[in-house]
Amino acid sequence: MPTKIRLQRHGKKGRPFYHIVIADGRAPRDGRFIERIGTYNPVAIPAEIDLDFDRALYWVRVGAQPSDTVRALLSFKGVMYKNHLLKGVDKKALTLEEAEVKFSEWLEAKKQRFINSLKETENKKRQQQKKALEEETRIKEERAAEIAKKRADEIEKQVKAAQEKAAEVAKAGAAEEEPANETE
Repeated sequence: MPTKIRLQRHGKKGRPFYHIVIADGRAPRDGRFIERIGTYNPVAIPAEIDLDFDRALYWVRVGAQPSDTVRALLSFKGVMYKNHLLKGVDKKALTLEEAEVKFSEWLEAKKQRFINSLKETENKKRQQQKKALEEETRIKEERAAEIAKKRADEIEKQVKAAQEKAAEVAKAGAAEEEPANETE
């Protein structure tokens, strides 16, 4: 009976959610399983992986074969590395204490890389928002300048029209005064 560690799909169309299960290799993908050892939500950012580390390590140690995706998830969580170290302990290449120290160092370094990655992503997001805000401000200022220019042109036209009208009225007033002067 070939035992597999694989994903069992749940969730809506376009919104997958997976259970990480131990199943007989002959069972259907979403069918019977022996044990559920965790969940995987790829939709969340960052993806959420909830895994029973000890049970996953046990099943890998007894020979259960993970699918490619599950292998990547187990590697991400450190199950595959811990299995590798425990194989070294079994072969007397290192002691259990040394293996635990190496694993804890690896876990701490991974945690720090993950935190740095989250900070970097957050900084990129902030910079993009800042750029977008600066672009919006620039566009807003350009539009305001265009509107001010149009208003200035309109005011200038109105002033010219008023001056022309005043000149016409002055001409008309002067024309009215000239005949009055001639009659006297």
